[in-house]
Amino acid sequence: MRVLIVASYNKNRFAPFIVEQAESVRQAGCTLEWFGVRGKGITGYIKEIPRLRRTIQKFHPDVIHAHYGLSCLLANLTTRRVPIVSTYHGSDINLSRVRPFSKIAMWLSAWNIFVSKRNMELAGVREGGKYSLIPCGVELSDDQLQTKEEARNELGWGKDEKKVLFAGAFDNAVKDPELAKQAIRELRNEGVVAELVELKGYSRSEVNRLMCAADCLLMTSKTEGSPQVIKEAMACGCPIVSVDVGDVAKRIEGVWSCYVVKEKKPRELAKKIALTISFVGKTNGREKIIEYGLTNEQVAKKITKIYEGVIG
Repeated sequence: MRVLIVASYNKNRFAPFIVEQAESVRQAGCTLEWFGVRGKGITGYIKEIPRLRRTIQKFHPDVIHAHYGLSCLLANLTTRRVPIVSTYHGSDINLSRVRPFSKIAMWLSAWNIFVSKRNMELAGVREGGKYSLIPCGVELSDDQLQTKEEARNELGWGKDEKKVLFAGAFDNAVKDPELAKQAIRELRNEGVVAELVELKGYSRSEVNRLMCAADCLLMTSKTEGSPQVIKEAMACGCPIVSVDVGDVAKRIEGVWSCYVVKEKKPRELAKKIALTISFVGKTNGREKIIEYGLTNEQVAKKITKIYEGVIG
């Protein structure tokens, strides 16, 4: 099958989890081509129609797989001859100003993939028909098996230093870094002094090392779909503390030393962080990734089956 991937390229790169998913699809036997959307906003996306049309005419795809609502709408407005598979990742459903465009894309697309049940509910659809719930997968690698001691030695972290990874960048307001910082300050009341480490600007291997070395990952986001960073932490056996956002509660169900805090209160987060810091060893997150069918290879099989269905 010839598959054209359509996704945003505003930051001069495609989102890493989209690239990893596409690579798994390629390994499953598909031939890929990429179309990076450089426009912004609905007007900017619509202006990309002529360029996308030329790419379609040159590549002759059997199916187009678009990621995020505006890219999905763009693909559907560009061609009705090639079946469109659309994946919605969270912000395209959670943000009320974008959701109407995503809903038009859902109606037009040959098939729609949602990464979380919460997003399906918000979009007003159910599994069945032309809708599927398929969270993005995660790549399992040997460097995720590194022990905390090994990882800390490579990072130059002391054995007794307490390190909490923040699930995002401090300058990203959606990730609510202020709540995370308040939780770390509250942690002192639990008798624990810890450093909050920003996850920004690292390669995948560097992120794996940080997750193997850290005492826990902290997520305080205001909104999410199915956050990749949670699955990445699971793959590394890193304990997790999160507010109840996206599909985090579902993902970490049954994983040792992982907690979801229903109320976004710094003190409640601090109490759970204190529990993860006392945890010794790795969690069973990696095993749960495989059990839940969330490796890239497992997800690619589901997606290629959808491709075959819409082409047929």
